[in-house]
Amino acid sequence: MLDRAKTDNGDRQVKHYTNGRIPFGRRALGVGLTCAALFGTMPASAEEIELHGAVQFDDNHAFNKALLKFQELTAACYQKPIKFVLHRNSELGLEKDYFNYMSKGVSVDYAIVSPSHMSTYSKKAPLMDMPFLFRDVAHWNKVLDADGLAPIAEDVKKRADVILVGYAGGGTRNLIVNKPVQTMDDLKGLPMRVMGAPIQTRIFEAVSAAPSVIAYSEVYNAIQTGVINAAENEAAGIEQMKFYEVGPHISLTQHAITVRPIGFSGKTFRRLPEELQKCIMSSGKEAGAYGREIESSQDTAKLNQMQADGKLTTYEFKDRGMLLKLAQPVKEEYAKELGATDVLDAIMQIK
Repeated sequence: MLDRAKTDNGDRQVKHYTNGRIPFGRRALGVGLTCAALFGTMPASAEEIELHGAVQFDDNHAFNKALLKFQELTAACYQKPIKFVLHRNSELGLEKDYFNYMSKGVSVDYAIVSPSHMSTYSKKAPLMDMPFLFRDVAHWNKVLDADGLAPIAEDVKKRADVILVGYAGGGTRNLIVNKPVQTMDDLKGLPMRVMGAPIQTRIFEAVSAAPSVIAYSEVYNAIQTGVINAAENEAAGIEQMKFYEVGPHISLTQHAITVRPIGFSGKTFRRLPEELQKCIMSSGKEAGAYGREIESSQDTAKLNQMQADGKLTTYEFKDRGMLLKLAQPVKEEYAKELGATDVLDAIMQIK
């Protein structure tokens, strides 16, 4: 049962009713120690710890599967009573809410969150979403396996008190166009929709396209009416929004491969037994890799299925090396602005 109240600053706070269990996200350790002082005994080691996660989707989504794997691995590692409660389908709000809750140590103990929702706290976090950050899927996996984003994770931990215990993601973004685009000449001056972050506009201007910011809900009509000729998205977005009806030509620019960190509240983490802390860290890394494998394979499968169904046609972008070359100065300047030049350099050195 959930009871919603208000915190002093107006944010929604969710109280966990646990029928005698210990919800560490709600200061339960202090309560347990107070009881021990009153009755002259320490809490029984068999008492159950309860942790709460949140996700916007149902269990068919890769994020849910990654978090369920995280729960499974942590429980198997810890081998002591522990209960996980995963709040699905935006029950506790949206990703930006989850991150704020984790930072404050209320309501949500763990969640998968887009780097853009961390930018209020960490100036470096948006680097994870920068186009052309990774050369390809193999490079993306190597960077995450090698903990190449560790300096960003440290900054997030320091400024938001949220620990990035693993990295999910894996959706590859390509161009959705109303005509074939395979070369730089095809791309030159192409009117296209980009997301609102300024780096998106800067990158696509650098590679000679003509980007403009348009609301996501208006993209279909904008292509249909000729306001723009292209947009960009992952396979899941193409399928969900039926963009293939107006942009059936998919140019495989692979300009972005998503990174979606698994976050864990630092305030909750510090109240947990050291043994459980170690399990959370190891399980987070493994669950992140599991989530990446699922999302990456789903992304490819969806695209292939839509092509097999005759809904779209994919095209290799023949000049992709030129895209990387033209984007590099913009990437370097953006990293400098974020104070993350060292992070970008380290990522680029991973082969």
